[in-house]
Amino acid sequence: MAPRSRLQLSRKLAERNVPEDVAEAVLDRFEEVQLIDDAEFARMWVRSRSQSKKLAKGAIRRELADKGIELDAAEEALSQLSDQDEELAARELVQRKLRPGVDLNDRAERDKYTRRLASMLARKGYAPSMAFRIVGEVLAEAGTLE
Repeated sequence: MAPRSRLQLSRKLAERNVPEDVAEAVLDRFEEVQLIDDAEFARMWVRSRSQSKKLAKGAIRRELADKGIELDAAEEALSQLSDQDEELAARELVQRKLRPGVDLNDRAERDKYTRRLASMLARKGYAPSMAFRIVGEVLAEAGTLE
């Protein structure tokens, strides 16, 4: 079974019509014997989502909140990601999405491509300023390679 947060397990028990007081007692006991550890869950989630999906801190922060992770635990887990890690991941995403045959010298084509790539980064939680800067840098590098 995949690791779960306390809130996720609580919701699952409620779906199965487990009385709330019984569910709370079970979850409290799970925490006592360290079967549930939201802080560790948050650290694992941050590592996984930043490496596999290349998500930015903002997107991961929202996911952790949806999973019931307290803000302090989420921020502590997110602190393992540096700004350089985030920037490198964004750069890798953009480079991976570059398509050969796009005429980067055509202003309209370049602008459309820039918007699409920046939008992709925004959906993954990257700040617009970072997204446009990185897309611009990668496209400039790609333009000099041709």
